[in-house]
Amino acid sequence: MSTDSPWSEEERAFLARLDAPWKIQEYLDSIPYNTDSQTRSPRRVMRDGKAHCLEGALLAAAALHLHGYPPLIMDLRAADDDDHVIAIYRVRGLIGAIAKSNFSLLRFREPVYRNYRELALSYFEPYYNMLAERTLRAYSRPLDLSIFDAQDWMTTEEDLAWIGKRLDALPHYPLFDEVTAQNLQPVDDLLYRAGLLGSDLAGLYKPKPPHERKARM
Repeated sequence: MSTDSPWSEEERAFLARLDAPWKIQEYLDSIPYNTDSQTRSPRRVMRDGKAHCLEGALLAAAALHLHGYPPLIMDLRAADDDDHVIAIYRVRGLIGAIAKSNFSLLRFREPVYRNYRELALSYFEPYYNMLAERTLRAYSRPLDLSIFDAQDWMTTEEDLAWIGKRLDALPHYPLFDEVTAQNLQPVDDLLYRAGLLGSDLAGLYKPKPPHERKARM
């Protein structure tokens, strides 16, 4: 670990205890899902004790960074649903993920995936909206947050919504074609209920009925 740290002694001690990806996930699971629209830095997440998916991914990336991993996040793009942001890491060349989600099944992934497509596909089945539609469509290339170190992304008091915009602007790769998407079946009731276990209803995306939608480019 570097001795040149942006963290206070207390913050650094806390993050030092999150010395494995699963420990970072346990911390994110222990705090409430944040339903407001701002994007807090990792420092503010630790102070306020709440996070939505982008904030959780930033916190996870910061903790991973402290322990020698590149601070990488990836966007999972959805149709008629919220996108999902995950922090990714490698162990012996295989990829895993850490995530904060309002859905119980869109969180941690063990490092068993050979590439980003495989990792993204692991989120496909439990990724659905409130109309039980399977909504995951594409994934981005990873964004290395170290390029924003000069902007103090780990500790700033400013809103970091701009990082989400930068991530959204990256190239995204479709998981399947439009014909396949049009033939997807709704999730079954058991999966639907499992995914919503512990959800904060105030933070759930409210999709429009199909006849009111515009295609997302």
